[in-house]
Order: sequence, then structure tokens, then C-alpha cells
Amino acid sequence: MHTAIGPFTLEFWKDGRTHERRSGLRGAVPGFGEVVLTAPLPLKHTPGSVVSEVRGPSIPTAVFETRGIHTGATGLPTLNGSTLRVGDAVVHLRRNRFGLTLRARALHFRYGGDHYRLRAVSRKRFVLTRRADDEDPGVSLTAKQSGLGGGRKPAVRTTGRAVAADIALVMLFAGVDRAPLTRGGAVRAALGRSTRLLAESQA
Repeated sequence: MHTAIGPFTLEFWKDGRTHERRSGLRGAVPGFGEVVLTAPLPLKHTPGSVVSEVRGPSIPTAVFETRGIHTGATGLPTLNGSTLRVGDAVVHLRRNRFGLTLRARALHFRYGGDHYRLRAVSRKRFVLTRRADDEDPGVSLTAKQSGLGGGRKPAVRTTGRAVAADIALVMLFAGVDRAPLTRGGAVRAALGRSTRLLAESQA
């Protein structure tokens, strides 16, 4: 069902201690109810990978998982070595790592017959677009994060009529390291991972 929704804001939350600690974002989305992002899931339950997950009573469960040696040096799943699942479907991701512009570096994928694009506007702002087709005018969801740490409150603004998958996906990408979508972010992320891995290897 396509629903016209107004802007909504997500709140940071955390629960538990040490290896069982969970944190992420949650919010009431008009027309879709309470939606919860856990980013990441406790590492105890996801050995060898970093996983973010979105759940809600009116949306498909969406999971973004990263595997590889670099997972030891990141707090969130990254776009490198990643797998996206929406409901029971595994979604193929593609992007141009050598693109010179933000548009060229965007992430593209297809789910449920719809074409999606995730594009960075800045380090704290991104746009998820579902392409228009003969039956649907499409939708654009813009998420902007403000504040730091526990004070961050991403606000989401929607242009067009959204479906449940749109909500699940925009929430999920708020819990993913999107640095590779910008050239500067990709360089900083690579240097940061290299430094952390070196420090861990010498510990």
C-alpha cells in the first residue's frame, strides 16, 4: 500500500551491557507504526560479521551484513563485502567505487521489481530514491542526521507516496557506514580501518 507520510524523527536508544548491548534508532512512522533499527546487533550473536537490522509490525524485516577482515575495525556494517536482505529476498548491490561525483558513486539495487538508488548528499545526509515506472510515480526519502553520539536524531522527509519496503530501507541505511558513497569518506574510512587493524595486531 502506498502511503503519503509527513516528516518523522528517529531517536537514539540503547539497552543491555557488554557483549549483549544493543543500540540503534527507533521512531513512530506515520502509517507504519513503530520501527526499530538495531545497529549493530550484539557481536556475540553475529561472529565474524557486523549486522544492522530493522524490524516493525508493518514493514519487512531488513538486514545489512558485512563480512571480512575489515569487520574488526568498524562499528557498523560497511558497503564493502556486504549483503542486503529484505524479507526473504537477497538483494544484489552495485556501485561505481571510482565514480568522481556523488551521483556516480551512488548505490543501486532492485527489490520487488522496483529500482532503488542510495546517494550521499554529505557525511550526515543521504537520499533513497525508488524510481518511477508506468504504474508508480516513485518516491524520494531524505534522511539528515543531527547531533553526536546519543544525541543524534535523524530526521526523514518524504516526497511521494511510500511503501513498507521504502521505510525499512531508509531506516536500515541510517545504520550503515555510508562513507564509500563520497570520495573523501572512502579515503577516511580506509585510513581509519588500516590504523585500527594495525593497532589491534600490535596489541
